[in-house]
Amino acid sequence: MSVNQNTPNNKLGKSKRAQMTRPSSGLIDSEFIGLRSDLENDSYKIRLYNLFRQIEKEFDLLYQENQNLHEKIELLNEKLERDVYDKPDCVDFDTNFSKVLGKKLSTSGHKNKTAHKLKAQTSKIVSSFKAPQFTFGLLREFLGHKDGIWEVSVARPGIPVIGTASADHTACLWSIETSKCLLQYQGHAGSVNSIRFHPAKDLVLTGSGDSSAHIWQAALNWDLPSFQKGQSSEEELESDELDDRIESNKASTLRTPYQELSGHSGAVSAAEWLSGADQIITASWDRLAILHDVETAQIVTTLTGHDQELNHASTHPAQKLAVTSSRDTTFRLWDFRENVHSVSVFQGHAESVTSAVFAREDKVVSSSDDRTVKVWDLRNMRSPVATIRVDSPVNRLSVSSAGLIAIPHDNRHVRLFDLSGQRLARLPRSSRQGHNRMVAGAAWAEDGVAGVNLFTAGFDRKVLGWSVQSMKD
Repeated sequence: MSVNQNTPNNKLGKSKRAQMTRPSSGLIDSEFIGLRSDLENDSYKIRLYNLFRQIEKEFDLLYQENQNLHEKIELLNEKLERDVYDKPDCVDFDTNFSKVLGKKLSTSGHKNKTAHKLKAQTSKIVSSFKAPQFTFGLLREFLGHKDGIWEVSVARPGIPVIGTASADHTACLWSIETSKCLLQYQGHAGSVNSIRFHPAKDLVLTGSGDSSAHIWQAALNWDLPSFQKGQSSEEELESDELDDRIESNKASTLRTPYQELSGHSGAVSAAEWLSGADQIITASWDRLAILHDVETAQIVTTLTGHDQELNHASTHPAQKLAVTSSRDTTFRLWDFRENVHSVSVFQGHAESVTSAVFAREDKVVSSSDDRTVKVWDLRNMRSPVATIRVDSPVNRLSVSSAGLIAIPHDNRHVRLFDLSGQRLARLPRSSRQGHNRMVAGAAWAEDGVAGVNLFTAGFDRKVLGWSVQSMKD
């Protein structure tokens, strides 16, 4: 079978003739010009591809140099912290000290005033060199999420499980003792922004960027691999036996919620059980908070008033009270104890309020991007009873039953304060331990499973379990 070399669709024949001699016909002329244009375009694409590869190599080199510099800085910071335990609270103490001594003491009033200043300055500098009050140990690391983790939550006492909410569209339940993922919830179509355990049942509540909140069943085998009480380190299970028992508890997946709560037109930043667990409050970027009925999944009431997106919601453990935090620099206290709910507005931050949580003694602790944490008394809401100033924006904090505030920062650090505003400690952080990206949240575990009583979650896609112990204990 012969092939007609003049057929327009026969590009191979035309290419060969074009290489041999320049055609004289107008049709072949146009084909030749088109072919040359294709060749030039291919050459251009190849050059562009090579340039992009060179740019990528240069970027990789710069990134590696940047990482090396970060490691050097961390080593220098560690050395500095070993030399001086903590930075003095007062700035330029030597200068202030000399100014105080240099003043003329013309009257006894001036003498008393100067002595008072000198005592105050001295007490500050001495207090900054006090011995450490806490010991720390990094005991657990929970790895598996494919994107940043927004929140970590601890199950009710007696259940050695934590939950994590991640931007990878999943929520996970983890064994504290083995650091293994037991269950992965895949029912959301957006980032999972919050996670909370039911106070009495095996149910979990999550809020998501898909504008919904889901209640789902935590169908787990609670007989998790663990060491028997009183077992010494020499009597621990053989590694092979432990691996076999962990293997039998591989993570399962769940895609269908027990109940779906809707009503928002924007991302749900937080969802929380109200006291009694028969109602749920959700906070959203649509500037609304909604109270839902758990049994019917119907909307009980819509809470309005915030001028900008809501970042967080928290509830009182024993009373029908809730607080919602917003980018409008305020947080609101909602009281549902009466048929007609009331609301109180707390103003005091200069930037977005990232969280507000209840603490003991009728207090609320709020955090903000303005680099402050404020402690409020519900009986006097005009001004905070304590203000904690830090060096980085603060994310979702947690307060223990003993009144310890765990403050997670954008700058990868986690600091501890008490409710009076006194700085207690900072969790150790270096290139070898701690978080290497923003710490998004923290959660205290009151029963301290496996020695771990504080969990921190970050955008380095991991959760860390810490042992925080007072030197007095």
